Amino acid sequence: MSTTEKTDKGGTLKETERITAGPGPGRGPMGGGMVGQKAMTFVPSAKRLIGRIAPYRVKAIALVVLAIGSVVLTALGPRILGHATDLIFDGLFGNQFDAGLTQEQVVQAARDRGDNRLADMMASMDFVPGQGVDFGAVGAVLLIVLGLYAGASILSFIQGFLLNDVVQGTVMDMRSDVEDKVNALPLEYFDRQPRGELLSRVTNDIDNISQTLQQTLSQLLTSLLTVVAVISMMFWISPLLALIALVSVPISMYATSLIMKRSQSQFIAQWRLTGKLNAHIEETFSGHALVKVFGRQKEVEQRFEEENERLYEASFKAQFVSGLIMPLMMFIGNLNYVVIAVVGGLRVASGSLSLGEVQAFIQYTRQFTQPLTAVASMMNLLQSGVASAERVFELLDADEQRPDGQVAPAAPGERHGEVVFDRVSFRYDEDKPLIEDLSLVAQPGQTVAIVGPTGAGKTTLVNLVMRFYEVTGGRIMLDGVDVSAMPRAELRDQIGMVLQDAWLFEGTIRDNIAYGRPDATEEEILEAARATFVDRFVHSLPDGYDTVIDEDGGNISAGERQLITIARAFVSDPALLILDEATSSVDTRTELLLQQAMAALRSDRTSFVIAHRLSTIRDADLILVMEDGAIVEQGTHHELLEADGAYATLYQSQFAAPVA
Repeated sequence: MSTTEKTDKGGTLKETERITAGPGPGRGPMGGGMVGQKAMTFVPSAKRLIGRIAPYRVKAIALVVLAIGSVVLTALGPRILGHATDLIFDGLFGNQFDAGLTQEQVVQAARDRGDNRLADMMASMDFVPGQGVDFGAVGAVLLIVLGLYAGASILSFIQGFLLNDVVQGTVMDMRSDVEDKVNALPLEYFDRQPRGELLSRVTNDIDNISQTLQQTLSQLLTSLLTVVAVISMMFWISPLLALIALVSVPISMYATSLIMKRSQSQFIAQWRLTGKLNAHIEETFSGHALVKVFGRQKEVEQRFEEENERLYEASFKAQFVSGLIMPLMMFIGNLNYVVIAVVGGLRVASGSLSLGEVQAFIQYTRQFTQPLTAVASMMNLLQSGVASAERVFELLDADEQRPDGQVAPAAPGERHGEVVFDRVSFRYDEDKPLIEDLSLVAQPGQTVAIVGPTGAGKTTLVNLVMRFYEVTGGRIMLDGVDVSAMPRAELRDQIGMVLQDAWLFEGTIRDNIAYGRPDATEEEILEAARATFVDRFVHSLPDGYDTVIDEDGGNISAGERQLITIARAFVSDPALLILDEATSSVDTRTELLLQQAMAALRSDRTSFVIAHRLSTIRDADLILVMEDGAIVEQGTHHELLEADGAYATLYQSQFAAPVA
């Protein structure tokens, strides 16, 4: 098959061309989507993802303020709780001595006995010999701590509420941007992208981003603030012990960075392979009947197993490697805890610190290692989310179609449907010319039939009129206005199109007909249905025009689906009509009905009819014969037969009797 006709039936790349053309940009050797194979760096992608929160900066600032308040209140708790420990310890210690003595006398007595370590420890304490624990003071301290923790919890609750608003709003905006981007992308982008791969970016990857932001944003902020607050409290209690605790930070960061470098590439591969697997599943399910007919279940299952195995391996490696971070952090934290406990005990014995201060410091040590461990454990989720963000950003960064023109088309009363091709040239690839220096005039009200072998450029010709692709040379004019200077929406508003593959959405028959013009009245819908013979079969359906069509239109026949699409084009009342093999997949009786419906549709408007069945275009006003992107013959049916050229050869191949 020639590769000159790049698109077929609505602009999708033909399967034979997928094979002959080889992998295009962003495609893998097996035909799957390989976009995202070359990942961006982690930090710029993460910054860009965080930058998406900018529209919610006020709430984000409030979020930070609440987090700071919650962390500060939580950080003060152990320091004040350590004072309660000192009150209890001092009371228990003072109860061991006789009343009437002073603390200085008790300390001096210990020194006289040669017990200087005990004397140093008692000198740093605040006890009264003979007096026990002051439970009133202890209770007051505990109430203060309870108030601090209650306040921290309230601030944390409000923070969580704001976080949900910010994250879900950000993801909603991202979905909207992706939707707008998809509508702004040129058709050639979709030619090169498997649908499952694109759907994976729009659904799975954005959902993963939402989950990542929801789970990491608040925890990451709280953890970093906790580290700062805890370090400040640790230096307040003991600079020496704080320095010992900080030794673990560079060790932890170095170990984490090594693991992250290994796991990031695996997360990129995980989401890329998820897209490939989705593409295969979507392709298989949409062609499930053909897979069954040709007995290719084993090949489909084998490819699924291979893709699934690759995804399993990439996911396992990503989770396993990143999962090493948390146990490693816990190990480093436990070593740090042991060192601080030993050194802290020696400081208490020497009287440099009180028991409550050491207790508070050990609590801070746990609070210090806990957020570091939490950040480390979030790295796998964060890397997964950033990998998904990279794939979405690649979609958002794709080149958009050429900007719309500003020239208004002809007013409704002045539309005639004259189409002029003025020395038009076009190529899909820079080094492969397709259409060169083509000129053509379709008069208002004419029916122009385009015939030729597969791959001659027939569908490409009408795609250029629709501006699905932009011409590389020359111009196309509709009613004297260059189509490239018109806004696409207004250009296509003048054009009706009926494709070989009837596309219907899940909804009622009435809704599917009205899709051509949403503001059509009930009478206009019924008139279009009657003119296109839809009314004939609708009354045999249980709910008439309110019958809901399945997603793939499986509850009505192929001919009935095609009649509905013709009615849809009829109700739009276009100045220019394009019929692309609209009768090739139906039986002879239905074809006759379709031809009558299309005859009614073509009346008083210019029509381009692409047909392989030459019997359907005998009455065309002008027949164009295309070969290799060029018009080799043109004329009426009888003129072309008399010329005994390419058209006559095509016609005879279909209708000549077999040679005995």
